[in-house]
Amino acid sequence: MPTTDPYHLKLARVARLYYEQNLTQAQIAREMGVSRSQISRWLAEARDLGIVEIRIQGPWSRVAELQSRLERRFPVREALVMDRGGRGYMQLVQSLGVLAANRLAELLEGKSVLGIAWSTGVYQVVSALRSARQKGVTVVQLMGTVGSVNPLLDGPDLTRWLAQTLSGQYRYLPAPILASTPEAREAIVSTPAVSEVIALAEQADIALVGIGAVSPPTLSSLFNAKLLSEKELEQIATQGGVGDVCGYFFNQEGELLDLDLHRRLIGISWEGLKHIPVVMGVAGGRRKAPAILGALRSGVIDYLVTDSEAAARVLELDAATRRDEQNG
Repeated sequence: MPTTDPYHLKLARVARLYYEQNLTQAQIAREMGVSRSQISRWLAEARDLGIVEIRIQGPWSRVAELQSRLERRFPVREALVMDRGGRGYMQLVQSLGVLAANRLAELLEGKSVLGIAWSTGVYQVVSALRSARQKGVTVVQLMGTVGSVNPLLDGPDLTRWLAQTLSGQYRYLPAPILASTPEAREAIVSTPAVSEVIALAEQADIALVGIGAVSPPTLSSLFNAKLLSEKELEQIATQGGVGDVCGYFFNQEGELLDLDLHRRLIGISWEGLKHIPVVMGVAGGRRKAPAILGALRSGVIDYLVTDSEAAARVLELDAATRRDEQNG
């Protein structure tokens, strides 16, 4: 049975809370913002589907446990964890896109502005949203344009494509993602065409972002877009950098690095991103675990969509650093 369906993952989560954590149906209902009778129906459906027999079954149990541990340990509203199984990396990213798209479609109900970054993960989410019901939202770029050799991975085309899918409007950010100097950036963002879009981005109800890694370089969207070299990423790594969200690099503690790069970025500010009510981050694979850990600790991610191998490694790294702090 596949574990990419968010509804089935929800049933497994409810079952775990009820059968393994001994919460009452009323307590689970309050936690999930639904009625007690809805919890009762979900528990019955979990049994009908075979998710629950006497105990929660194999992969469901592991996935539900990882989700629960991530949600208890980090300041996230929800962690959606997909069982990795035997998927290769590209198949993994596609499956994460489906999982994220289904949850995002639910979160978009009643919302008006959706901000999107650009990355392979974000592209897969947008691709999977093709079957979403019409939402009529305004889609806005969070980051400047890359000028990628693959336009579908760049901000303007992703923004337009997603707006068309959701029967909404779109707003481009008519500027490159990186200015040549901090002074050039200030000149660009002071123009009304750019400042108005950035202001709209910072008023978004929901943001969809990827989580890039510093090492290996191929897991960095900025490297793949030829905006950063391998040497530049190595320099970021020597300063403790492990990953980035929207071009902002941070260390494993979730602390933003002091980089000249950040003063040349054109797009939503780091604080502006953190103030968006719902930020969904999509990333998977064991090698991205340090970046995912840093992003979680930074507090910028509200909904994490990842896989079981990455989730387990994130928890291992977190436990190891906490032990080091206690022993130090």
